[in-house]
Amino acid sequence: MDLDLGQVRAFVRAAEELHFGRAAGTLAISQQALSKRIARLESLLGTELFQRGGNGVRLTETGERFLPPARQTLATADAAVAAAIGKDRPLRVDVWGHLYAPMRTLTQVAGRAGELVLGHGRDLPSVTAALLHGDVDAAFGRVHPPLHPGLAHRLVRLEPVDAVLSADHRLAAAATLRPEQLSGSVLWAPAALDRLDFLHQFADGFDIRHTATSVNLGLTHFLEEVAGDPRRFSLLPADVPLPEVPGVRSVPLVNPTPLYAWSLLWRTGNGHPGLNRLTAACGAQAAQNRWLEYDPAHDWLPEPPAVNGGAEPAGHVSRETSRSR
Repeated sequence: MDLDLGQVRAFVRAAEELHFGRAAGTLAISQQALSKRIARLESLLGTELFQRGGNGVRLTETGERFLPPARQTLATADAAVAAAIGKDRPLRVDVWGHLYAPMRTLTQVAGRAGELVLGHGRDLPSVTAALLHGDVDAAFGRVHPPLHPGLAHRLVRLEPVDAVLSADHRLAAAATLRPEQLSGSVLWAPAALDRLDFLHQFADGFDIRHTATSVNLGLTHFLEEVAGDPRRFSLLPADVPLPEVPGVRSVPLVNPTPLYAWSLLWRTGNGHPGLNRLTAACGAQAAQNRWLEYDPAHDWLPEPPAVNGGAEPAGHVSRETSRSR
């Protein structure tokens, strides 16, 4: 039985979107053409891959079994084309969490992954869609559940987080702060909290009852807004270089120290050789810089079992040392 790769690709996109119209759009074909390709594939296989109804479409049990090897088939075919051409295309990488400057970490490993092309992702949902559609090969930022089953991720860095406060804030003179001391302050966020999982979980975890949101117009504008009210504070990874904004103070958080988890994310079955080089470079840099040190007695993560993955906790280091992770 010879499979038509165009039909297999139509099936995979439809399985990822669970919407024939959106899947067709990602392939730049009509919905009718996509439906015909899937119907021909189902006829060839002698079984239905989708259940179609008034509430949309979903995979049948056969479709669920067929999806992983179908993805691998497409990845192998793409690798074969690249081999025939004789040159790997650049690895397409995207980032999200721009206010937290993800490129600080990615640039430390990018040179060992071959040629890279950067995408334009804005948040985890948009980057997830780009990965599933094949528009990018990998992405870098904070991963949090629920994560699409067609994606895999690897924890790269656990970065300590500081509080940034107005210089007129009642706690601005402290050498360090415990997160619970901020409970009476106003958490200033660059977007609605339901779009900012880390800040949302920090507020819930440490009883931060007062929050306010702004528009993300860049770090300088954001810090100017923090400086403008003595009740405000926000959170930034400790190694983010702060612009020269008067009236702002950065204070380390301790007991526990919140950690921001950076991960590499990719679509399962993607066979681009640069992806293996990038994950290897991330692992080597993490080991060299002690990026994955975590002690639940002294550190805080929103979902430690999920973000810790297969990494071995390396024990606690002091807050002063941990700033160089």
